[in-house]
Amino acid sequence: MSAQVQPLKASWSIEQATQAAFEPVPFKVYTQRDLDRIVQLGRLSPEQRFEMKVVSSVLPFRVNQYVIDELIDWSDIPADPIFQLTFPQRGMLAPEHFERIASLLRSGADKAELDQAIAEVRHELNPHPADQMEMNMPRDESGERLDGIQHKYRETVLFFPSQGQTCHSYCTFCFRWAQFVGDKELRISASEAKTLHDYLRRNTEVTDLLFTGGDPMVMKTRHLRDYLEPLLKPEFDHIQTIRIGSKALTFWPHRFLGTEDADDLICLLTQLVEAGKHVALMAHYNHWKELDTDAAQAAIQRIRSTGAVIRAQGPLLAHINDDPAVWAKMWKLQVKLGIVPYYMFAERDTGARAYFEVPLARAWEIYREAMQQVSGLARTARGPSMSASPGKVEIQGVAEVAGEKVFVLRFIQGRNPDWVQRPFFAKYDEEATWLHHLKPAFGEEKWFWEDEYEAIRCDKLSAAGLAA
Repeated sequence: MSAQVQPLKASWSIEQATQAAFEPVPFKVYTQRDLDRIVQLGRLSPEQRFEMKVVSSVLPFRVNQYVIDELIDWSDIPADPIFQLTFPQRGMLAPEHFERIASLLRSGADKAELDQAIAEVRHELNPHPADQMEMNMPRDESGERLDGIQHKYRETVLFFPSQGQTCHSYCTFCFRWAQFVGDKELRISASEAKTLHDYLRRNTEVTDLLFTGGDPMVMKTRHLRDYLEPLLKPEFDHIQTIRIGSKALTFWPHRFLGTEDADDLICLLTQLVEAGKHVALMAHYNHWKELDTDAAQAAIQRIRSTGAVIRAQGPLLAHINDDPAVWAKMWKLQVKLGIVPYYMFAERDTGARAYFEVPLARAWEIYREAMQQVSGLARTARGPSMSASPGKVEIQGVAEVAGEKVFVLRFIQGRNPDWVQRPFFAKYDEEATWLHHLKPAFGEEKWFWEDEYEAIRCDKLSAAGLAA
Protein backbone atom coordinates (compact mmCIF):
# COMPACT_ATOMS: atom_id res chain seq x y z
CA MET A 1 0.00 0.00 0.00
CA SER A 2 1.04 3.66 -0.30
CA ALA A 3 3.62 4.88 2.18
CA GLN A 4 2.25 6.70 5.19
CA VAL A 5 2.43 10.42 4.38
CA GLN A 6 3.38 12.65 7.28
CA PRO A 7 2.10 16.24 7.64
CA LEU A 8 4.42 18.61 5.79
CA LYS A 9 5.66 21.89 7.22
CA ALA A 10 5.23 24.98 5.07
CA SER A 11 8.89 25.88 5.58
CA TRP A 12 10.20 22.56 4.22
CA SER A 13 11.96 22.33 0.89
CA ILE A 14 10.89 19.82 -1.78
CA GLU A 15 13.81 17.62 -0.70
CA GLN A 16 12.86 17.70 2.99
CA ALA A 17 9.21 17.07 2.21
CA THR A 18 10.03 14.06 0.04
CA GLN A 19 12.30 12.52 2.67
CA ALA A 20 9.66 13.05 5.38
CA ALA A 21 6.85 11.51 3.34
CA PHE A 22 8.61 8.34 2.21
CA GLU A 23 10.44 6.13 4.64
CA PRO A 24 12.51 3.17 3.36
CA VAL A 25 10.38 0.35 1.92
CA PRO A 26 11.77 -3.20 1.60
CA PHE A 27 12.13 -4.50 -1.95
CA LYS A 28 10.40 -7.87 -2.34
CA VAL A 29 10.57 -9.65 -5.68
CA TYR A 30 8.94 -12.75 -7.22
CA THR A 31 10.25 -14.85 -10.11
CA GLN A 32 8.90 -17.92 -11.89
CA ARG A 33 9.77 -20.12 -8.89
CA ASP A 34 7.54 -17.92 -6.72
CA LEU A 35 4.36 -17.85 -8.80
CA ASP A 36 2.53 -20.03 -6.28
CA ARG A 37 3.46 -17.59 -3.49
CA ILE A 38 1.64 -14.64 -5.06
CA VAL A 39 -1.61 -14.73 -3.10
CA GLN A 40 -3.59 -12.67 -5.62
CA LEU A 41 -3.08 -15.28 -8.35
CA GLY A 42 -5.44 -17.52 -6.38
CA ARG A 43 -8.21 -15.65 -8.25
CA LEU A 44 -7.16 -17.49 -11.42
CA SER A 45 -8.06 -21.04 -12.39
CA PRO A 46 -5.47 -23.85 -12.08
CA GLU A 47 -5.28 -23.97 -15.90
CA GLN A 48 -4.49 -20.24 -16.09
CA ARG A 49 -1.76 -20.63 -13.48
CA PHE A 50 -0.31 -23.56 -15.43
CA GLU A 51 -0.31 -21.43 -18.59
CA MET A 52 1.70 -18.81 -16.71
CA LYS A 53 4.22 -21.48 -15.73
CA VAL A 54 4.57 -22.56 -19.37
CA VAL A 55 5.10 -19.06 -20.75
CA SER A 56 7.45 -18.02 -17.96
CA SER A 57 9.60 -21.07 -18.71
CA VAL A 58 10.47 -19.42 -22.05
CA LEU A 59 10.10 -15.69 -21.49
CA PRO A 60 11.48 -14.03 -18.33
CA PHE A 61 9.16 -13.22 -15.44
CA ARG A 62 9.89 -10.94 -12.49
CA VAL A 63 7.53 -8.75 -10.48
CA ASN A 64 7.80 -6.95 -7.16
CA GLN A 65 5.47 -6.17 -4.28
CA TYR A 66 5.07 -2.50 -5.23
CA VAL A 67 3.66 -3.47 -8.63
CA ILE A 68 1.36 -6.07 -7.06
CA ASP A 69 0.05 -3.75 -4.34
CA GLU A 70 0.03 -0.35 -6.03
CA LEU A 71 -0.42 -0.74 -9.78
CA ILE A 72 -2.65 -3.75 -10.53
CA ASP A 73 -6.42 -3.71 -10.12
CA TRP A 74 -6.92 -7.30 -9.02
CA SER A 75 -10.71 -7.05 -9.52
CA ASP A 76 -10.03 -6.64 -13.26
CA ILE A 77 -7.59 -9.44 -14.04
CA PRO A 78 -6.59 -10.65 -16.52
CA ALA A 79 -7.71 -7.53 -18.45
CA ASP A 80 -5.94 -5.01 -16.19
CA PRO A 81 -3.20 -3.33 -18.30
CA ILE A 82 -0.47 -3.54 -15.66
CA PHE A 83 -1.28 -7.21 -15.10
CA GLN A 84 -0.85 -7.72 -18.85
CA LEU A 85 2.37 -5.71 -18.68
CA THR A 86 3.96 -7.90 -16.01
CA PHE A 87 2.30 -11.34 -15.85
CA PRO A 88 2.64 -13.99 -18.59
CA GLN A 89 -0.39 -14.86 -20.75
CA ARG A 90 -0.87 -17.93 -22.93
CA GLY A 91 -1.03 -15.92 -26.18
CA MET A 92 2.50 -14.62 -25.64
CA LEU A 93 3.78 -17.87 -27.16
CA ALA A 94 2.80 -19.23 -30.56
CA PRO A 95 0.43 -22.23 -30.20
CA GLU A 96 3.05 -24.72 -31.40
CA HIS A 97 5.65 -23.35 -28.96
CA PHE A 98 3.19 -23.33 -26.09
CA GLU A 99 2.09 -26.92 -26.69
CA ARG A 100 5.66 -28.16 -26.98
CA ILE A 101 6.68 -26.78 -23.57
CA ALA A 102 3.32 -27.59 -21.95
CA SER A 103 3.56 -31.22 -23.02
CA LEU A 104 7.04 -31.57 -21.55
CA LEU A 105 5.95 -30.00 -18.26
CA ARG A 106 2.84 -32.20 -18.03
CA SER A 107 4.85 -35.35 -18.71
CA GLY A 108 7.54 -34.51 -16.16
CA ALA A 109 10.32 -34.41 -18.74
CA ASP A 110 13.85 -34.34 -17.36
CA LYS A 111 15.65 -31.01 -17.04
CA ALA A 112 18.01 -31.57 -19.98
CA GLU A 113 15.17 -32.28 -22.41
CA LEU A 114 13.14 -29.33 -21.15
CA ASP A 115 16.09 -26.93 -21.28
CA GLN A 116 16.89 -27.98 -24.85
CA ALA A 117 13.31 -27.38 -25.98
CA ILE A 118 13.18 -24.00 -24.23
CA ALA A 119 16.47 -22.92 -25.86
CA GLU A 120 15.19 -23.91 -29.30
CA VAL A 121 11.95 -21.98 -28.84
CA ARG A 122 13.84 -18.90 -27.65
CA HIS A 123 16.07 -18.92 -30.71
CA GLU A 124 12.96 -18.92 -32.90
CA LEU A 125 11.76 -15.71 -31.22
CA ASN A 126 14.34 -13.44 -32.88
CA PRO A 127 16.12 -12.68 -29.59
CA HIS A 128 18.22 -9.82 -30.99
CA PRO A 129 16.22 -7.96 -33.66
CA ALA A 130 17.53 -5.40 -36.18
CA ASP A 131 20.96 -7.08 -36.52
CA GLN A 132 22.06 -5.51 -33.24
CA MET A 133 24.57 -8.22 -32.34
CA GLU A 134 26.19 -8.24 -35.80
CA MET A 135 25.89 -4.61 -36.95
CA ASN A 136 25.70 -2.38 -33.89
CA MET A 137 28.58 -3.64 -31.75
CA PRO A 138 31.90 -1.94 -32.58
CA ARG A 139 35.35 -3.51 -32.63
CA ASP A 140 38.71 -2.47 -31.24
CA GLU A 141 41.90 -1.91 -33.23
CA SER A 142 42.59 -5.65 -33.31
CA GLY A 143 39.11 -6.49 -34.61
CA GLU A 144 37.76 -7.85 -31.32
CA ARG A 145 34.11 -7.09 -30.61
CA LEU A 146 33.54 -4.65 -27.75
CA ASP A 147 30.88 -6.43 -25.74
CA GLY A 148 28.55 -4.11 -23.91
CA ILE A 149 28.70 -1.24 -26.41
CA GLN A 150 26.43 -0.49 -29.35
CA HIS A 151 27.18 2.29 -31.82
CA LYS A 152 24.50 2.35 -34.52
CA TYR A 153 24.11 6.11 -35.06
CA ARG A 154 27.06 8.48 -35.40
CA GLU A 155 26.30 10.74 -32.43
CA THR A 156 24.96 8.16 -29.96
CA VAL A 157 26.60 5.27 -28.11
CA LEU A 158 24.65 2.74 -26.01
CA PHE A 159 26.37 1.14 -23.04
CA PHE A 160 25.16 -1.94 -21.15
CA PRO A 161 26.77 -1.98 -17.67
CA SER A 162 26.88 -5.54 -16.35
CA GLN A 163 25.59 -4.43 -12.93
CA GLY A 164 22.43 -3.09 -14.60
CA GLN A 165 21.33 -6.07 -16.67
CA THR A 166 18.16 -6.86 -14.77
CA CYS A 167 15.06 -4.82 -13.85
CA HIS A 168 12.91 -4.29 -10.78
CA SER A 169 10.14 -6.06 -12.74
CA TYR A 170 10.06 -7.35 -16.31
CA CYS A 171 7.75 -6.15 -19.06
CA THR A 172 6.09 -9.01 -20.90
CA PHE A 173 6.64 -7.28 -24.26
CA CYS A 174 10.32 -6.47 -23.63
CA PHE A 175 12.43 -6.40 -26.79
CA ARG A 176 15.52 -7.04 -24.65
CA TRP A 177 14.04 -10.14 -23.01
CA ALA A 178 17.09 -12.16 -24.12
CA GLN A 179 19.19 -10.25 -21.56
CA PHE A 180 17.28 -11.93 -18.74
CA VAL A 181 17.08 -15.65 -19.57
CA GLY A 182 20.52 -16.71 -18.35
CA ASP A 183 22.00 -17.47 -21.79
CA LYS A 184 25.45 -15.86 -21.98
CA GLU A 185 25.43 -16.06 -25.79
CA LEU A 186 22.36 -13.82 -25.91
CA ARG A 187 23.51 -11.29 -23.30
CA ILE A 188 25.02 -7.87 -24.02
CA SER A 189 27.01 -6.37 -21.14
CA ALA A 190 30.35 -4.95 -20.04
CA SER A 191 31.81 -4.73 -16.55
CA GLU A 192 34.80 -2.52 -17.31
CA ALA A 193 34.30 1.24 -17.14
CA LYS A 194 37.66 1.52 -18.90
CA THR A 195 36.17 -0.14 -22.02
CA LEU A 196 33.57 2.60 -22.26
CA HIS A 197 35.92 5.47 -21.48
CA ASP A 198 38.58 4.30 -23.94
CA TYR A 199 35.98 4.00 -26.70
CA LEU A 200 34.59 7.48 -26.05
CA ARG A 201 38.10 8.98 -26.10
CA ARG A 202 38.69 7.51 -29.56
CA ASN A 203 35.30 8.53 -30.97
CA THR A 204 34.92 12.26 -30.46
CA GLU A 205 31.98 12.46 -32.89
CA VAL A 206 29.87 10.91 -30.12
CA THR A 207 27.84 13.53 -28.24
CA ASP A 208 25.22 11.35 -26.52
CA LEU A 209 25.77 8.39 -24.20
CA LEU A 210 22.83 6.16 -23.31
CA PHE A 211 23.10 3.81 -20.31
CA THR A 212 20.69 0.98 -20.90
CA GLY A 213 19.96 -2.61 -19.99
CA GLY A 214 18.13 -4.10 -18.29
CA ASP A 215 17.81 -1.06 -16.10
CA PRO A 216 20.85 0.88 -14.88
CA MET A 217 18.80 2.07 -11.91
CA VAL A 218 19.06 -1.38 -10.32
CA MET A 219 22.77 -0.57 -9.83
CA LYS A 220 24.21 0.74 -6.62
CA THR A 221 24.96 4.43 -7.01
CA ARG A 222 28.66 3.83 -6.37
CA HIS A 223 28.84 1.66 -9.52
CA LEU A 224 26.92 4.19 -11.58
CA ARG A 225 29.29 6.88 -10.31
CA ASP A 226 32.33 4.85 -11.45
CA TYR A 227 31.00 4.98 -15.01
CA LEU A 228 29.66 8.54 -15.06
CA GLU A 229 31.86 10.72 -12.86
CA PRO A 230 34.98 10.37 -15.09
CA LEU A 231 32.95 11.86 -17.95
CA LEU A 232 33.28 15.25 -16.23
CA LYS A 233 36.99 15.39 -17.19
CA PRO A 234 37.87 17.83 -20.03
CA GLU A 235 38.80 14.94 -22.34
CA PHE A 236 35.10 14.03 -22.45
CA ASP A 237 33.77 17.50 -23.21
CA HIS A 238 32.36 16.12 -26.48
CA ILE A 239 29.89 14.04 -24.41
CA GLN A 240 27.15 16.62 -24.04
CA THR A 241 24.23 14.40 -23.05
CA ILE A 242 24.03 11.50 -20.62
CA ARG A 243 20.84 9.47 -20.95
CA ILE A 244 19.77 6.74 -18.56
CA GLY A 245 17.09 4.34 -19.81
CA SER A 246 14.92 3.19 -16.91
CA LYS A 247 11.58 1.72 -15.91
CA ALA A 248 12.28 2.37 -12.22
CA LEU A 249 9.85 5.30 -12.04
CA THR A 250 7.13 2.73 -12.72
CA PHE A 251 8.39 -0.45 -11.13
CA TRP A 252 10.29 0.87 -8.09
CA PRO A 253 10.04 4.66 -7.57
CA HIS A 254 11.38 4.12 -4.04
CA ARG A 255 14.79 3.78 -5.74
CA PHE A 256 14.78 7.60 -5.81
CA LEU A 257 13.16 8.10 -2.39
CA GLY A 258 14.03 5.88 0.54
CA THR A 259 16.69 3.38 -0.52
CA GLU A 260 20.02 3.53 1.28
CA ASP A 261 21.84 5.27 -1.57
CA ALA A 262 18.92 7.28 -3.02
CA ASP A 263 20.40 10.51 -1.67
CA ASP A 264 23.75 9.71 -3.28
CA LEU A 265 21.97 9.06 -6.60
CA ILE A 266 20.25 12.44 -6.41
CA CYS A 267 23.60 14.05 -5.60
CA LEU A 268 25.22 12.33 -8.61
CA LEU A 269 22.53 13.57 -10.99
CA THR A 270 22.85 17.08 -9.57
CA GLN A 271 26.63 16.94 -9.89
CA LEU A 272 26.42 15.95 -13.58
CA VAL A 273 23.93 18.72 -14.34
CA GLU A 274 25.89 21.40 -12.49
CA ALA A 275 29.03 20.34 -14.38
CA GLY A 276 27.28 21.23 -17.63
CA LYS A 277 26.04 17.86 -18.86
CA HIS A 278 22.49 17.50 -20.13
CA VAL A 279 21.12 14.59 -18.09
CA ALA A 280 18.00 12.85 -19.37
CA LEU A 281 16.19 10.01 -17.63
CA MET A 282 14.58 8.09 -20.48
CA ALA A 283 11.52 6.82 -18.65
CA HIS A 284 9.59 3.91 -20.12
CA TYR A 285 5.84 4.30 -19.69
CA ASN A 286 3.04 2.22 -21.19
CA HIS A 287 -0.05 3.42 -19.35
CA TRP A 288 -1.14 6.42 -17.29
CA LYS A 289 -1.68 4.16 -14.25
CA GLU A 290 2.10 3.98 -13.87
CA LEU A 291 2.18 7.70 -13.09
CA ASP A 292 -0.74 7.69 -10.69
CA THR A 293 0.76 6.79 -7.30
CA ASP A 294 2.14 9.03 -4.56
CA ALA A 295 5.55 7.37 -4.73
CA ALA A 296 5.81 7.70 -8.52
CA GLN A 297 4.96 11.39 -8.44
CA ALA A 298 7.32 12.10 -5.54
CA ALA A 299 10.16 10.34 -7.37
CA ILE A 300 9.48 12.40 -10.51
CA GLN A 301 9.56 15.58 -8.44
CA ARG A 302 12.82 14.60 -6.77
CA ILE A 303 14.57 13.81 -10.08
CA ARG A 304 13.41 17.07 -11.61
CA SER A 305 14.81 18.96 -8.61
CA THR A 306 18.32 17.90 -9.77
CA GLY A 307 17.94 19.68 -13.12
CA ALA A 308 17.70 16.39 -15.01
CA VAL A 309 15.01 16.11 -17.68
CA ILE A 310 12.62 13.16 -17.77
CA ARG A 311 11.58 12.04 -21.26
CA ALA A 312 8.86 9.42 -21.71
CA GLN A 313 8.74 6.70 -24.35
CA GLY A 314 7.09 3.35 -24.91
CA PRO A 315 5.57 1.07 -27.52
CA LEU A 316 1.98 0.84 -28.67
CA LEU A 317 0.70 -2.51 -27.36
CA ALA A 318 -2.43 -4.57 -27.89
CA HIS A 319 -4.02 -5.55 -24.54
CA ILE A 320 -2.36 -2.59 -22.77
CA ASN A 321 -2.63 0.77 -24.55
CA ASP A 322 -4.08 0.36 -28.07
CA ASP A 323 -6.56 3.15 -27.38
CA PRO A 324 -6.01 6.84 -28.22
CA ALA A 325 -7.73 7.89 -24.96
CA VAL A 326 -5.08 6.02 -22.94
CA TRP A 327 -2.23 7.77 -24.76
CA ALA A 328 -3.90 11.18 -24.54
CA LYS A 329 -4.46 10.81 -20.79
CA MET A 330 -0.90 9.56 -20.29
CA TRP A 331 0.67 12.41 -22.28
CA LYS A 332 -1.45 15.01 -20.46
CA LEU A 333 -0.42 13.62 -17.08
CA GLN A 334 3.24 13.50 -18.12
CA VAL A 335 3.17 17.17 -19.10
CA LYS A 336 1.40 18.05 -15.84
CA LEU A 337 4.19 16.31 -13.91
CA GLY A 338 6.94 18.02 -15.92
CA ILE A 339 7.84 15.04 -18.14
CA VAL A 340 8.51 15.49 -21.87
CA PRO A 341 6.58 13.01 -24.11
CA TYR A 342 9.23 11.65 -26.47
CA TYR A 343 8.33 8.53 -28.50
CA MET A 344 5.51 6.18 -29.38
CA PHE A 345 7.15 3.03 -30.80
CA ALA A 346 5.76 0.17 -32.84
CA GLU A 347 6.22 -3.12 -31.00
CA ARG A 348 9.49 -4.74 -32.06
CA ASP A 349 9.62 -7.98 -34.04
CA THR A 350 10.89 -10.16 -31.21
CA GLY A 351 9.68 -12.23 -28.27
CA ALA A 352 5.90 -12.02 -27.68
CA ARG A 353 5.40 -9.56 -30.57
CA ALA A 354 2.45 -11.51 -32.09
CA TYR A 355 0.48 -10.95 -28.88
CA PHE A 356 1.23 -7.23 -28.67
CA GLU A 357 1.74 -5.91 -32.19
CA VAL A 358 -0.75 -3.49 -33.75
CA PRO A 359 -1.03 -3.00 -37.55
CA LEU A 360 0.85 0.12 -38.65
CA ALA A 361 -2.30 1.60 -40.17
CA ARG A 362 -4.11 1.34 -36.84
CA ALA A 363 -1.03 2.56 -34.96
CA TRP A 364 -1.02 5.76 -37.00
CA GLU A 365 -4.75 6.24 -36.39
CA ILE A 366 -4.25 5.84 -32.62
CA TYR A 367 -1.35 8.30 -32.64
CA ARG A 368 -3.30 10.84 -34.70
CA GLU A 369 -6.46 10.57 -32.59
CA ALA A 370 -4.45 10.89 -29.36
CA MET A 371 -2.62 13.95 -30.69
CA GLN A 372 -5.95 15.59 -31.46
CA GLN A 373 -6.83 15.42 -27.75
CA VAL A 374 -3.75 17.16 -26.32
CA SER A 375 -2.16 20.60 -26.37
CA GLY A 376 1.04 21.53 -28.14
CA LEU A 377 3.21 20.74 -25.11
CA ALA A 378 2.24 17.05 -25.38
CA ARG A 379 2.80 16.93 -29.14
CA THR A 380 6.52 16.45 -28.66
CA ALA A 381 5.94 12.67 -28.83
CA ARG A 382 7.15 11.31 -32.17
CA GLY A 383 5.69 8.23 -33.76
CA PRO A 384 4.64 5.68 -34.50
CA SER A 385 8.31 4.80 -34.93
CA MET A 386 9.94 1.51 -35.91
CA SER A 387 13.47 0.91 -34.62
CA ALA A 388 14.51 -1.23 -37.58
CA SER A 389 17.99 -2.20 -38.75
CA PRO A 390 18.36 0.67 -41.28
CA GLY A 391 17.23 3.22 -38.66
CA LYS A 392 14.26 4.72 -36.83
CA VAL A 393 11.43 4.99 -39.37
CA GLU A 394 8.41 7.13 -38.51
CA ILE A 395 4.96 6.77 -40.04
CA GLN A 396 3.98 10.35 -40.84
CA GLY A 397 0.59 9.54 -42.25
CA VAL A 398 -1.59 7.88 -44.86
CA ALA A 399 -2.22 9.76 -48.09
CA GLU A 400 -3.34 9.33 -51.68
CA VAL A 401 -0.63 10.36 -54.14
CA ALA A 402 -1.05 10.05 -57.90
CA GLY A 403 -4.07 7.86 -57.34
CA GLU A 404 -2.26 5.42 -55.03
CA LYS A 405 -2.94 5.04 -51.31
CA VAL A 406 0.38 5.11 -49.46
CA PHE A 407 2.11 5.33 -46.11
CA VAL A 408 4.24 8.48 -45.84
CA LEU A 409 7.47 7.54 -44.03
CA ARG A 410 10.68 9.25 -42.96
CA PHE A 411 13.87 8.41 -41.11
CA ILE A 412 14.17 10.00 -37.67
CA GLN A 413 17.59 8.33 -37.42
CA GLY A 414 19.54 6.37 -40.01
CA ARG A 415 22.72 4.37 -40.40
CA ASN A 416 23.63 7.07 -42.93
CA PRO A 417 22.76 10.52 -41.51
CA ASP A 418 21.96 11.69 -45.05
CA TRP A 419 18.79 9.57 -44.94
CA VAL A 420 17.39 11.51 -41.96
CA GLN A 421 14.22 13.56 -42.61
CA ARG A 422 13.95 12.36 -46.23
CA PRO A 423 10.34 11.31 -46.94
CA PHE A 424 9.60 8.08 -48.79
CA PHE A 425 6.47 6.13 -49.59
CA ALA A 426 5.20 2.59 -49.08
CA LYS A 427 2.17 0.86 -50.53
CA TYR A 428 -0.71 0.98 -48.09
CA ASP A 429 -1.12 -2.35 -46.29
CA GLU A 430 -3.74 -2.78 -43.57
CA GLU A 431 -2.05 -5.88 -42.15
CA ALA A 432 1.61 -4.76 -42.06
CA THR A 433 3.12 -4.48 -38.58
CA TRP A 434 6.79 -3.82 -39.37
CA LEU A 435 9.04 -2.23 -41.98
CA HIS A 436 9.92 -5.49 -43.70
CA HIS A 437 6.22 -6.09 -44.42
CA LEU A 438 6.04 -2.91 -46.52
CA LYS A 439 6.83 -2.49 -50.22
CA PRO A 440 7.87 0.67 -52.08
CA ALA A 441 5.04 2.63 -53.70
CA PHE A 442 4.67 3.90 -57.27
CA GLY A 443 6.15 0.81 -58.88
CA GLU A 444 9.62 1.33 -57.39
CA GLU A 445 11.61 -1.88 -57.02
CA LYS A 446 13.69 -0.72 -54.06
CA TRP A 447 13.73 1.86 -51.28
CA PHE A 448 15.97 4.85 -51.96
CA TRP A 449 18.28 3.69 -49.18
CA GLU A 450 18.26 -0.04 -49.88
CA ASP A 451 21.46 -0.48 -51.94
CA GLU A 452 23.51 1.65 -49.57
CA TYR A 453 22.09 -0.19 -46.56
CA GLU A 454 22.98 -3.56 -48.05
CA ALA A 455 26.54 -2.35 -48.67
CA ILE A 456 26.81 -1.16 -45.07
CA ARG A 457 25.41 -4.49 -43.88
CA CYS A 458 27.84 -6.52 -45.98
CA ASP A 459 30.76 -4.51 -44.61
CA LYS A 460 29.62 -5.01 -41.04
CA LEU A 461 29.03 -8.73 -41.46
CA SER A 462 32.38 -9.17 -43.18
CA ALA A 463 34.11 -7.39 -40.32
CA ALA A 464 32.29 -9.72 -37.94
CA GLY A 465 33.43 -12.75 -39.92
CA LEU A 466 29.85 -13.65 -40.91
CA ALA A 467 28.41 -14.40 -44.31
CA ALA A 468 26.03 -11.76 -45.68
